[in-house]
Amino acid sequence: MAVETLRQKQSRFVRYVARLIGFATDSGYEFTFGECWRTPEQAQWNADHGLGIANSLHISRLAIDLNLFKDGIMLTSVDAFAPLGIYWKNLATDCSWGGDFSKPDVYHFSIQHNGVR
Repeated sequence: MAVETLRQKQSRFVRYVARLIGFATDSGYEFTFGECWRTPEQAQWNADHGLGIANSLHISRLAIDLNLFKDGIMLTSVDAFAPLGIYWKNLATDCSWGGDFSKPDVYHFSIQHNGVR
């Protein structure tokens, strides 16, 4: 099997995000976008202030933060996002959900790349 290039992985990521949004919409949820892309400088600033990591997958366009709503109310708990996290992780073995992180980030959905999830 050929190794997937970064660009190919980015395209797969976009397809998976579309599937996730479709799944959530069919389940009665709505989304707004959070952060989709992050500059290396912003990632470093976040890391310096304990708000993320310097080698964020947002830099590689392999991560997205999504705001979740049900009946017009923004949801923020791990439990509220859990069905979406499970759905996301079942798309492929390299899909990660921030709700599983040691410091949960429920809004975060990504594809692992170069050892970063």
